[in-house]
Amino acid sequence: MDQKPKPNTFDAIVVGTGISGGWAAKELCERGLDTLVLERGRDVRHVVDYTTAHQAPWELPHGDRLTAAERKRKHIQIRSEIVEPSNQHWFVNDDEHPYIEEKPFDWIRGYHVGGRSLTWGRHCYRWSDLDFEANAREGVGVDWPIRYRDLAPWYDHVEAFIGVAGQAEGLSQLPDGKFLPPMPLNCLEAHVRERMRERFSDRRMTIGRAAHLTQAHLGRGQCMYRNLCMRGCPFGAYFSSNAATLPAAVVTKKMTLRPHSVVTEVLYDDRAGKAVGVRVVDAETKKTEDFFARVIFLNASTLGTSFILLNSVSRRFPNGLGNDSGELGHNLMDHQFMTGAFGNFGGFADRYYSGRRPTSAYIPRFRNVKSKTSRYLRGFGYQAGASREDWTRAIAEVSVGAALKQALAEPGPWRMGMTAFGECLPHHDNRVKLDRERPDPFGLPQLSIAAEHRENERAMRGDMRDSAAEILEAAGFTNVETFDLPSPLGSCIHEMGTARMGRDPKTSVLNANNQVHGAPNVFVTDGACMTSSACQNPSLTYMALTARAAAFAVSELDKGHL
Repeated sequence: MDQKPKPNTFDAIVVGTGISGGWAAKELCERGLDTLVLERGRDVRHVVDYTTAHQAPWELPHGDRLTAAERKRKHIQIRSEIVEPSNQHWFVNDDEHPYIEEKPFDWIRGYHVGGRSLTWGRHCYRWSDLDFEANAREGVGVDWPIRYRDLAPWYDHVEAFIGVAGQAEGLSQLPDGKFLPPMPLNCLEAHVRERMRERFSDRRMTIGRAAHLTQAHLGRGQCMYRNLCMRGCPFGAYFSSNAATLPAAVVTKKMTLRPHSVVTEVLYDDRAGKAVGVRVVDAETKKTEDFFARVIFLNASTLGTSFILLNSVSRRFPNGLGNDSGELGHNLMDHQFMTGAFGNFGGFADRYYSGRRPTSAYIPRFRNVKSKTSRYLRGFGYQAGASREDWTRAIAEVSVGAALKQALAEPGPWRMGMTAFGECLPHHDNRVKLDRERPDPFGLPQLSIAAEHRENERAMRGDMRDSAAEILEAAGFTNVETFDLPSPLGSCIHEMGTARMGRDPKTSVLNANNQVHGAPNVFVTDGACMTSSACQNPSLTYMALTARAAAFAVSELDKGHL
């Protein structure tokens, strides 16, 4: 009887359809595995379900501003300041999906097929050994079990598929990749780039490396420079699971996609000594159903995956699947940002720009690169942009008739802003846990979060702010002002950690191949696996880790090791 296939049985199960889940689905299916892909939210069909993608401003209610009732339903999601009526359908109702903030934490989420791959910032930067070696070099956290050479071919693999527009710069701390033609810097950004070369030997401005197609690529159309990306791109010009990886999985006829499937735990067979499947609550009927597979990939996002692992309790793992080390749920990180500077520029009055470029300029990390130069560890980078003030500046003008028309017709002066993204160190006390006393609407425990920026981040923050002003002043800007707004963990939407990779099962949750220690047929390749945070946007690294782990998983299956 035990030898008969169980119903609901597949070769592999992937939990989540976002950035990493889409990649897991594509890679496993293309390598021949019958793969069940589970998504807790609704289905979203590419193009068809981007319902606001072509709406003009006057077709949107309330000037594309949320009503009081909408803001109440999304009282946490609106902290990101990116939620509008034209994209609010990509963000959860916070009343229906609660969590506990022991300390302020902005958990920005989208529960639907594609997840946050439909709303991510699309900046794609490789990490270097400056990042992978930092923990070991400085005695922080635990050492990454991999180095840049382990991931470099997988960065190649991922970039060749998703399409990354960028400019090679030859910087050791920001390795070049396989780039499509870059989007151009505008005239003021190009001026700042040249002034930085003259004034700062260690600093460089380049165009942001972004997953936007500057030419048609693998059946997807090129960017139209509308900068309406948050509504969903009907041209497929920016990378998303819906536009790229999930369609690739569909072509194989190996994928079964099941939306409305809330995974509550991984099923572990104590007798067999391995994970055998997952338990699902149907989001519409609330019925429970089990699914089985030889390999399980958890890609439910950092905190979603943490929840599943913590809630997966068995005789072998009484404190959560893979939690022999006691590190599961700990070492939560996010980048710090919302600080920098802006200023005015008096030149280029005869110059303008065309289109709405959907990426910014970028200044890679320059602190503590070749040697330690600051009173804090690690470093930061900037995303920056220059533009001319538009007609809205005339709203406050005291003018009528021809004078008002003339003011509206002419663009205003040039301005430029710079926002820093700084590294956050892993701290054991920055953690999440389950609160079983306060169940959510599904009857499941709520995730309780206690995490905050620490002394090193606070020391870095002043430099992040002041260095932005220094760069603008050196480039000839006037009326330079700095800003420093509240930025609790979560607000950058780059949450990482809680199930970190490591070399020692006594101090980590995952090994060098993203396998759970003690349950090697379970892989975690989303943000939960991260051992440190670097200062670069992390999604490209998630994708590379996922493709690498999927190839390894199939190889191990073929060898009979899983």
